[in-house]
Amino acid sequence: MTAYSNYTDTELAALLKDGDHQAYTVIYDKYKFLLYAHAYKKLQDREDARDVVQEVFVTFWNKRGNINAQSNLAGYLYTALRNTILNLIARKEVRTRYTDAMAAHYTYDYEPTDHGIRSQQLTALIDREIAALPAKMQEVFVLSRKAYLSRKEISMQLGISEATVDRQIANALKLLRARLTLVAYLLVFFNI
Repeated sequence: MTAYSNYTDTELAALLKDGDHQAYTVIYDKYKFLLYAHAYKKLQDREDARDVVQEVFVTFWNKRGNINAQSNLAGYLYTALRNTILNLIARKEVRTRYTDAMAAHYTYDYEPTDHGIRSQQLTALIDREIAALPAKMQEVFVLSRKAYLSRKEISMQLGISEATVDRQIANALKLLRARLTLVAYLLVFFNI
């Protein structure tokens, strides 16, 4: 690993393109704190900053075959970080608008009993959809969202990498969103 730390970014990128794990580790160690500091400065939230840096490096590894070894590696990572931060901000804005719309809907047409029943129905539906996830994905998701364990704790408990934990959670959320979006819309807006 010591020899790798003497390589230039161009050499590391070329090695990474061929799937070299040590080159990836050196790049990660070299840029993780710089990217985190930049992300924290923009987001003002430690957990969000950690998450976007993690997402950048997961995507970086997954797209390593497309990397141009001659390009500016630092510039590539900072651009990826900027785009990831912008995507996070956009998702938060959508979530806020959705929450505001839901709040506005309930302030005008609120019946506590009906709300309780719909809430129970939605909870049961979510639990059924979680139970329908593949076993490993379900286990990781439940530890994350119901047991409130961190990525690192889940990784240690299950003996898998944090990147695998991230992928499993992301895939579970994607599946659940796809399955539950229409049902939640119908429950809320059409009072079924």
